[in-house]
Amino acid sequence: MAKFDSKTFNPQAFAKYMESIPNTKLNELRKSRAVAGDARLADVFKNNTQTGAVYATIPYYGLISGDAQNYDGVTDLEPEATTTFEQGVFTYGRMMGWTEADFSFDVTGGVDFMANVRQQITEYWNAVDQGIILSILKGIFSMTGSSGLAKKNKEFVDKHTLDIGSADVKTTDANLVGPTTLNNAIQQASGDHKSKFSLVLMHSVIATNLENMNLLNYLKYTDANGVQRDLSMATWNGRLVLIDDSMPTETKSVGTTGGEQTLYTTYLLGDGAFGWEEVGAKVPYEMMRDPKTRGGEDTLITRRRNAVSVSGISYLKTSQANNSPTNAELETAANWGLVNDGTNTIDDKVIPIARIISRG
Repeated sequence: MAKFDSKTFNPQAFAKYMESIPNTKLNELRKSRAVAGDARLADVFKNNTQTGAVYATIPYYGLISGDAQNYDGVTDLEPEATTTFEQGVFTYGRMMGWTEADFSFDVTGGVDFMANVRQQITEYWNAVDQGIILSILKGIFSMTGSSGLAKKNKEFVDKHTLDIGSADVKTTDANLVGPTTLNNAIQQASGDHKSKFSLVLMHSVIATNLENMNLLNYLKYTDANGVQRDLSMATWNGRLVLIDDSMPTETKSVGTTGGEQTLYTTYLLGDGAFGWEEVGAKVPYEMMRDPKTRGGEDTLITRRRNAVSVSGISYLKTSQANNSPTNAELETAANWGLVNDGTNTIDDKVIPIARIISRG
């Protein structure tokens, strides 16, 4: 267990100490290109080009289009115009602290907390950030609508979901993820843009089924000392796979013959699905001393702020109480909508986000 000592704590040195630790999971996610830096976020939230530093509406540029016209020396050129859409982007902040009593330090002989705490904090924030991504995905795939621009939101959800688990039959191989499932899902979602997909987030049950078919290849990480470790990451059809049992599951009755079934959601992300920039907190690390409680105790406090954009999708901030959205607010369908110009949405096939629902 970590032991804290506020008398020896230097927040600036500790911050540099933490920055020097390789964040292997985030590094692998960025290598997949699904989570990428977004210069627009840095410009807005770090350089403060817009009033306010928690939410912004920024341009989202449309693609050029139109049929090439005949160049014959006679025909007049009729140029096309590109459409500039608007996208809502946001920041979120999270904080946490851990307390150690003086007495527990005294009776254990004292332990330097840094070596123990540094890796745990990195892993802790990895889990928090991954939870943010899962909450965003839950909100996006909860979008509904029957008319106007909202109808396009529902069309996106339907087109970018391959559901092979809800069929009204007893479990068969057709209800399970198999060799062709990934390719079918990304083709249904994005057609000839399917090559952009680069990352898969799946439950260990799904991973085990794929392992049994020899479809997963696991990655290793070698540290500075030459020690090789399992990253709990693999590849599937050339896409990076992150295996985590926090992926969504749902147990429900399927039709009249399917009975109670557990349905697993696997998320598929492509290049630039998430824009991600660390915007920082004024005091990211500090120690607080309380000499009275329990005979004296120290608390290590840590704070984080990140800016996020989602490819082709706006955060609308329709239902958000304070300056940082909670996970529950990120999961609220009303807070999300396809990027649009007030009249038309972008083509959903360019959004590299999809999901598979299966029984394993």
